[in-house]
Amino acid sequence: MIGFDLTEQQQDLKRLARRFSEEEIIPRARRYDENETFPQDVAERAFAVGLMNLGVPRDLGGPGLGILDCSLILEELNYGCAGIANFVGANELGTLPIRLAGNDQQQRAYLAPMLEKLTFCAFATTEPGAGSDVAGLRTTYRREGDSFVLNGTKHFISNGSVADWIVVFATRDKRLKHKGISCFVLPATLNGISRTRMHGKLGQRAADTSEIRFDDVRVPADALVGIEGEGFRYAMTTFDYSRPEIGAIAIGISQRALDECLKYSRQRSAFGQAIANFQAVQFMMADMAVEIEAMRLLTYKAAWLVDQGHASNAVSSYAKLFSADACMKITTDAVQIFGGYGYMREYPVEKLMRDAKLLQIYEGTSQIQRLVIARHLLKA
Repeated sequence: MIGFDLTEQQQDLKRLARRFSEEEIIPRARRYDENETFPQDVAERAFAVGLMNLGVPRDLGGPGLGILDCSLILEELNYGCAGIANFVGANELGTLPIRLAGNDQQQRAYLAPMLEKLTFCAFATTEPGAGSDVAGLRTTYRREGDSFVLNGTKHFISNGSVADWIVVFATRDKRLKHKGISCFVLPATLNGISRTRMHGKLGQRAADTSEIRFDDVRVPADALVGIEGEGFRYAMTTFDYSRPEIGAIAIGISQRALDECLKYSRQRSAFGQAIANFQAVQFMMADMAVEIEAMRLLTYKAAWLVDQGHASNAVSSYAKLFSADACMKITTDAVQIFGGYGYMREYPVEKLMRDAKLLQIYEGTSQIQRLVIARHLLKA
C-alpha cells in the first residue's frame, strides 16, 4: 500500500518548526537580509529547542532523524527565511560525509560534541574554478610521513567563516580527476587556514557564505575520511542524500510566496474589486498550488527512498531540479501578482524571489541535474 499520511511525530516536528519560523525567523528576516547579518541568536534558539544537527545518530545521543523528517523541518524553517535557515541545512550537509563514511572515532570526535553546545560545520567542495564539476577541483593534498598537507582555496562555502570544523575534498593529483580525490575532516582553527565571509550576494544574504584558504595545512592521518581516493564517491553520495532537502527548501519558499499572494490578492483592489476576483490572478495562484503539491510528492518520495536505503542520484536530482525551477517560477509570478509593490523591499516577495535563485545553482545547477538524469536514462 502507498500512504501519504505523516506520522504524529512528523506532524509535531512540522508544527514545532513552523512555530519557530513564525516567532523567531520571520520577524528578523528583512533586517538580517538587508544588513547581511549572520543569525547567531536564531541559531542559539534553534539549538536550544532541538532544531539543529537533526541527523546525528541516536547511538551518539542525537535525534537520528532521516532525510524525510529533516526535509519536513527544513520546509517549515525556510518558509520563514532561506538565508536565516541556511545554517541548519549547512550543518546537515557537513555532517553527512561523517555519518556515511566516517569511522567511530571521527563520529565521536566531531558529531557527538554537536549535541553538547552550539557547533557549526562546513562542507567544502566548491572552488573558484570548480563548482558543479567536482572532479575538476584543484585543492591538493600530499602525504608527509604520518600527516597530510593541504593547499588550495574553497569558494562559496556555507557556514565557512563560522564553522568549528570542516569536511574538505582535495586531490593528490589533478590529472587523476575523480579517482584522485579524498575526503578529510579537520578543525577549522588549524594553522594555515584563513576564512573570509563573502558579501554582496543577490539572495540568502543572512547566510554565511565564505572563501576558505588552505596554506600548507598539516593534518594527522586520522583526518582521512573513509578510503583514500574515494572522496568523489562520498561527495556524490552526500548529494544523493542532501538534494531532496533542497527540494524541501524550495517548498518552504514557494508555500510562503503563495500564502503572501493569497493574502495580498484579497486586500488589493483594482477596477473596483479585489484582484483575487480576476481570473488571470486566480490562474497564476492555481498553478502555484499545483506545482507546490507536485514538489511535495516528488521531494517526499526522494527523501523516503533515501531513508529506505534506496538512495538514487536520479530521483534526488528529479526532486532538486523540479523544485528549484518551480520555486523560481512561483516566486517570480508572486512578484508579478504584487505588481509594483512586489518590486519593493517593503513586501516579502522580492526577497523570496532573490532567495529562490540560489536553489538552481548550489549542490549542482539545474543543468547538471538534467545531465545526471539523462545519463541515468541512457544507462537504463
